[in-house]
Amino acid sequence: MKVTLDYGKTGLDIDLPDGRVVGPLAIRTIEPLADPAAVLRQKLAHPTGTAPLAVLAQGKRTACILICDITRPVPNKILLPEILHTLEAAGVPRSGITILVATGLHRPNEGAELEELVGPEIAATYRCENHFGQRRDEHTYLGTTPSGVPAWIDTRYCEAELKIATGLIEPHFMAGYSGGRKLICPGIAALETVKVWHSPRFLEHPLADSGFLAGNPVHEENTRIARMAGCDFIVNVTLDSKRRVTCIVAGDMEAAFLEGVAFVEQVVKAPVDLPCEIVVTSGAGYPLDTTFYQAVKGMVGALPIVSEGGTIIIAAGMTEGVGSAEFQSLFAENATLDGFMERIVGDNYFVMDQWQLEELAKVRRKARVKVVTKGLPPERLAGLFVESADSVEQAVADSLVEYGPAARIAVIPKGPYVMPVLQPA
Repeated sequence: MKVTLDYGKTGLDIDLPDGRVVGPLAIRTIEPLADPAAVLRQKLAHPTGTAPLAVLAQGKRTACILICDITRPVPNKILLPEILHTLEAAGVPRSGITILVATGLHRPNEGAELEELVGPEIAATYRCENHFGQRRDEHTYLGTTPSGVPAWIDTRYCEAELKIATGLIEPHFMAGYSGGRKLICPGIAALETVKVWHSPRFLEHPLADSGFLAGNPVHEENTRIARMAGCDFIVNVTLDSKRRVTCIVAGDMEAAFLEGVAFVEQVVKAPVDLPCEIVVTSGAGYPLDTTFYQAVKGMVGALPIVSEGGTIIIAAGMTEGVGSAEFQSLFAENATLDGFMERIVGDNYFVMDQWQLEELAKVRRKARVKVVTKGLPPERLAGLFVESADSVEQAVADSLVEYGPAARIAVIPKGPYVMPVLQPA
């Protein structure tokens, strides 16, 4: 069976043994919106759970619009022009509008990358700035939640008279679904907030996983923090397998978000009747698969359907390497994943981005991981608690020798954008 995995900007064609493949597991086909801009205009004027954006904007002199960073394929060039036109038509001066890239703790997006995000014209004519999560003095302390998370949120957002968040609703391996409140926490939260919110007491909860909102402490806590910061209006989209817009929701931060979740959860779930010894997946291609850090999401996404002791084979571009310097240091400081987990459940060890290694530890407790990439050499991968493979085909062939002729191979070409679920026949 010939399959194309999302890989970098080009894709990766692979050939899997006929008769053994479960899938390809994919997003359900939905007709994309014929005119997303027209739908957006209608949603801005008739939102869910709140007044029209034009009404909310009346009398306001400043506005802050949050957008995702380069790791999310949000169609900002569709969303921003309509939002900006609405604000300026309502009297918000262009000089009072800030477009803030909600980087979380990722690197900033500047220059050509910023133009890629918002388009050259908006980049040149509007104030477009990046959030820097490690600069605490650029954040406002809003108090501490009942669960003990200090809420430090970017001051530019806190001080804006009108607060707007855009984004993409898709499965998220910790918070259930992305979008909505996530643009605020972690999007514009300080490290002091994220280090507690992403601590083991939240992430080790069994419901801190893709597809879960009710009872998920990660979702509940960042929703609470987003309420503390305030959000007047959201605009979120869902995308199909070709990254075309299939749904737009707008309005109240929680009501509109839940409306979008109700739509997307009917699209992204891919049922599998039995666990599979081998799962072939991807890092979802550019821009999500540029680092090993981001590729961990694809590994976690395969967990629901891989057998205990099975193998996850993931292809990802990793053109920017492993990830942040802090994330890289974790591998140098921790010889084993068990030792790492023992350290982080204590009170005296913290390194930024440790939560991604914690997620990798969840994967490795259940399965082996073989990585196919041109971005990192085999000797570097060997130090990341995974194995290197020259090709997906070779990794599959080696795994079939290990698991025998009855082994099943699931394939998820779009990686973490699809939510595989066990559903007995």
